[in-house]
Amino acid sequence: MTDPRYTTLAENLVSYSCELQPGEKVLIDSIDCPMPMVRALIRAAAAAGAHPVLQLHSHVLWRDLMLCGTEEQMKAIGEAEAHLMKEVQAYVAVRANSNICDWTDIPDEKMKLYRRYVWEVVHMDVRVPKTRWVILRWPSPNMAQQAQMSTETFEDFYFDVCNMDYAKMSRAMQPLRELMEATDKVRLVAPGTDLTFSIRGIPAVACDGKLNIPDGEVFTAPTKTSAEGTISFNSPTIYEGATHENVRLTFREGKVVEATSSNPAHLDAVLATDEGARYLGEFAIGFNPHITKPMKDILFDEKIAGSIHLTPGNCYDDASNGNRSRIHWDLVLRMTEDAGGGEIYFDDRLIRKDGLFVVPELLALNPENLL
Repeated sequence: MTDPRYTTLAENLVSYSCELQPGEKVLIDSIDCPMPMVRALIRAAAAAGAHPVLQLHSHVLWRDLMLCGTEEQMKAIGEAEAHLMKEVQAYVAVRANSNICDWTDIPDEKMKLYRRYVWEVVHMDVRVPKTRWVILRWPSPNMAQQAQMSTETFEDFYFDVCNMDYAKMSRAMQPLRELMEATDKVRLVAPGTDLTFSIRGIPAVACDGKLNIPDGEVFTAPTKTSAEGTISFNSPTIYEGATHENVRLTFREGKVVEATSSNPAHLDAVLATDEGARYLGEFAIGFNPHITKPMKDILFDEKIAGSIHLTPGNCYDDASNGNRSRIHWDLVLRMTEDAGGGEIYFDDRLIRKDGLFVVPELLALNPENLL
């Protein structure tokens, strides 16, 4: 018997996140996902009158493809998958992974081929701008270990987060979106951090369960050459299978001029990917009340209540600052009191202190009002 939480989640993804309409085609991308959840998605899409299309992927098999990868091979894969992506109106990806470090030992030159001919061609050029899409992780013992929870407790946490009332959150976040669109200068202050940048003229986007599950952020982008100062991120991060602690970036005229972390060689390699890798493509404020600590999974960590994240690399088209890159690396700074505290200023006005909003129009986004 299918877990009823699977059915609820599948129906939410189909009806709320993707807003599937009768006759539309949806690509269901299962990456090591358990069959019962895939079946629930197929049934939910069909019940909505849509046409489900299934694609099966595996992290382990992708590792083999990249290790033996050639330019011709990756180009062929990218062209084939891009053709399929162009045929659908919506995309749902459920990603499971028993070992988050499966890609750690893939040589950088092989990763560059994957980024250029598959990730950029399929996802950045087609999926993101041309489909209605939603992506989520699937709970696993590996994720429970990262979150320092038992498997059963983590699974309960996962479904609380993924099946929360995103429509209520959506209503509460609109004033923040409007305030960000009316703001010029942002200043972030926290231990090891004093960074300013402009977001003037860049749209702000409310993320309310339409693109990612879990969700709970409003994002925009710094104007490309505006970032000045230093930021010290206090959440561990995994990018392309490599773990980093204590990432610290210093900016001059928008460009990273100094960078340190616990994994300096990999950090330097990522920032050297292309010209846009040293400029910022996103600034976001997170506020999901169920997510309170990092677990080395960015789809969760970037939504931590009381956090912000900044992103070296590619901007999104709907909040574009013109920066283009093959990377997009979300780095999280928690600003709650237990994480060292911090302040966010919009045009010299304090809007959040120690992770809690302090202006009347944003109080609805504080955890006690969203739960």
